[in-house]
Amino acid sequence: MEGDTTLAALAHASALVASFFGPLLFLILADDDDELVKRNAKNALNFQIVVFVALVISGLLTVVLIGLLLIPLIAVIDLVLVLIATVKANDGEVYQYPYTPDII
Repeated sequence: MEGDTTLAALAHASALVASFFGPLLFLILADDDDELVKRNAKNALNFQIVVFVALVISGLLTVVLIGLLLIPLIAVIDLVLVLIATVKANDGEVYQYPYTPDII
């Protein structure tokens, strides 16, 4: 698959700074013929939506103290998977996050 590997990698890495807004921006601004960037941005956006939902649930669970353990765990998982996805996208691959449904 041909495409701009730098933009595909940035679609994933932008999630570390801008949550789901970064991948959404790359999805909107990607060229119509650049399928690599579009697919990577969609995958990153889907994952960030799942992370957001998990953080909201963890925030609600802080009432019973379980959320205090889950929030840092979710943050570490997010960081590790985004870094893996960034490297894979930079190599020209489309990275599919594990256990992430196709929401978008």
